[in-house]
Amino acid sequence: MFRNKTLALLTVIVMIVPLALAACGPTPEPQTVVQTVEVEKTVVETVEVEKTVVETVEVEKEVTVVETVQVEVTPVVEEDATALPRDETMYFNGQQWGPVVCWNPYSSSCNNAMAIAQQDNARVLMFETPYLYDMLDGNSYPLLAEGPYEWNDARTEMTFKMNPAARWSDGTPVTAEDVAYTWYANVTYSTNAGNNFKDYIDSIEAVDDQTVLVKAKLDDEGNAVNPLMVPAYLSGNYVIQKAWTEALEERTGGDATEFMADAAEDVVYSGPYHQYFADDTKVVLVRDDNYWGQDASMWGQLPAPKYLAHTIFKDNAAGSVALAQGEVDVSQQFNSNIQVLWLNYGLPVSTYLPEAPYGIGASLPTAFYNLESYGLDQLAVRKAIAIAVDYPTIIANAMTNQSATFDQVPRSLMNPTPGEQALYDHEAVADLQWAGNDIEGAKALLDDAGIVDSDGDGWREYNGEKLSYVATCPNGWSDWQAAIEVVAAAGKDIGIDITTNYPEWAVYQTVVTASDAPLPEGYDIFMMWSDGAGPTQPWGRIRHLLSSEFVGLANNWNGNWGQYSNPRVDELIQAIPRETDSDTLKEMYTELVQIYLTDIPSFTLMYRPQSFHAVNESVWTGFPHQDDGTEPPVPPLDCMDGWSVACLYNVTLVNP
Repeated sequence: MFRNKTLALLTVIVMIVPLALAACGPTPEPQTVVQTVEVEKTVVETVEVEKTVVETVEVEKEVTVVETVQVEVTPVVEEDATALPRDETMYFNGQQWGPVVCWNPYSSSCNNAMAIAQQDNARVLMFETPYLYDMLDGNSYPLLAEGPYEWNDARTEMTFKMNPAARWSDGTPVTAEDVAYTWYANVTYSTNAGNNFKDYIDSIEAVDDQTVLVKAKLDDEGNAVNPLMVPAYLSGNYVIQKAWTEALEERTGGDATEFMADAAEDVVYSGPYHQYFADDTKVVLVRDDNYWGQDASMWGQLPAPKYLAHTIFKDNAAGSVALAQGEVDVSQQFNSNIQVLWLNYGLPVSTYLPEAPYGIGASLPTAFYNLESYGLDQLAVRKAIAIAVDYPTIIANAMTNQSATFDQVPRSLMNPTPGEQALYDHEAVADLQWAGNDIEGAKALLDDAGIVDSDGDGWREYNGEKLSYVATCPNGWSDWQAAIEVVAAAGKDIGIDITTNYPEWAVYQTVVTASDAPLPEGYDIFMMWSDGAGPTQPWGRIRHLLSSEFVGLANNWNGNWGQYSNPRVDELIQAIPRETDSDTLKEMYTELVQIYLTDIPSFTLMYRPQSFHAVNESVWTGFPHQDDGTEPPVPPLDCMDGWSVACLYNVTLVNP
């Protein structure tokens, strides 16, 4: 008898026992996997072989034995490389929709909401401006600048000093040369900033390393064309390093398109945060612990959060859930029935104002008509749609009462703030204003214009062609989408076929801002924003809504997207900035309101806060709210725009 070890194959059923995972990672369910392994096993078998004499012997024979055993194995679980410590991270929503395209501060197409937004209250997390505008008191406070700016007696030249402590991320000083070269580049390469201000600023010069001289464009009489626009440039537009700009010019060969399309991954910045991580799920900025602003001449400290993170949510609904669950600290999106979170559920969620409308109404989300669409060149059609819309439903349902009504604040070109409301004669335009839901009035208007349903299909025709339109806004912007649905319903009520469509923002923005080409099909009635509060308001808002200077403009992020043109409007827009008499200004603004409510090239759908600003104080506390005692007052602009960035230096951890 021979006993030898033989190889057998064992099919092993393995029960995986998971390890505890990191806090940010999901716990996997136990898994059963089938794994084939080789083991050694001794096998003895008796067989018969034929010989002259039959006998029984033991011989070696290879066989396969299948056994089932249970073994414990430890799965390898990789940690999320993008996971952030919760007590060092402030999370946002409502700013970033879709992945970041670039980090180029000269570009207006980076889709990089956390880092780049040059506007009345510029976003100053990564790139910085000479001054910060505070919408609550109307003042501008130095950032890269040192002290206030000064006009000469004729108000044709402005001078300011740079803060000698200001540094770029590479450690070199921020100088007057950087300010001057940024202006040169903006004009040379026709950036949005250059296009916006080149008609008002003649030059920006470096007198010395610390002194900047801004010369205004002059009219034929030697007066500044628009003295409002000079300080607006300083609080709304970035200073970009000269040395980096020259490197950008060299690698793009002086081509304007390439210059603005460059991804700028190597960009030099001066702000407290810079790029850390970005993909199609989130964007993260990380604090620069060498940030110059911790100098006593500025903030005297670093901002509290080490990381600023923005999850890219599918839509407002997903963002609202994250806010309620404490996964978002600062929410700049529309959150339906926001008050329910604290009234019904007792969550540590709050808004700037404790009662409706919960925020400071400052901007006017507007439905623009594509004036090239068939029939929308007819005033009767435009007015009929506008007066038929059920605005109370938009405000109550789409806005969940986070807006004043048009009965409370009759429509004009002004936002609801007392200062702007005092700038026009309400009685002079009362007969032109409407509060909405006037179905019978709209029908009568169309009937009188001969725009009727002549074939009995339920839809009106103009010159024999059915009036059929598409109303649109970005997908996922739930308050805007709800408003557009109400607009479409109004069309049905008065016999005009209006359907809806919601492109993704990445597509929508490229279409609407290409004013040098006709709008394509599907953009007959479309929503865009208007200016909020800023140093040039309400003049700036009116300009962006009505000025013909934006007609045919490529890369038009300014306004008048429906391409309206009226010479008298242009004349008034040009005259207002130089006018100093308050009575005359009131007459001019009243006339502009009259023209707007008569021609109706667009119409306001609601009043909206400058920014939605809701906070969950599960992790961080000390956010801005009404009467919080801050001086200067910190506005509710989500801790990143203009003077609101001071919020990042005021917040503390709930549980340090």
